[in-house]
Amino acid sequence: MKKVFLVAGLLLAIGSSLTSCKKDYVCKCSKTYTGNTSTTTSDYSQYTYKDSRKRAEDRCNDNTTSGSDLYGDYSINCQIQ
Repeated sequence: MKKVFLVAGLLLAIGSSLTSCKKDYVCKCSKTYTGNTSTTTSDYSQYTYKDSRKRAEDRCNDNTTSGSDLYGDYSINCQIQ
């Protein structure tokens, strides 16, 4: 009987360690324009990921980019809050 409880406890411990904790993580992005005379930063977008912390951070960082448009050069920086 002790072996049954030991094996069941071991399987439960292994099973719970293999699952990751999925929570809601908020990814906030800001857009920074760099001009000749000034730099302007504003809120750009916000995403919510229901995932593990590591996966949510990776997905959030995928939104980071830079480029240019009619208003000038910009960079978009995103971080988990």
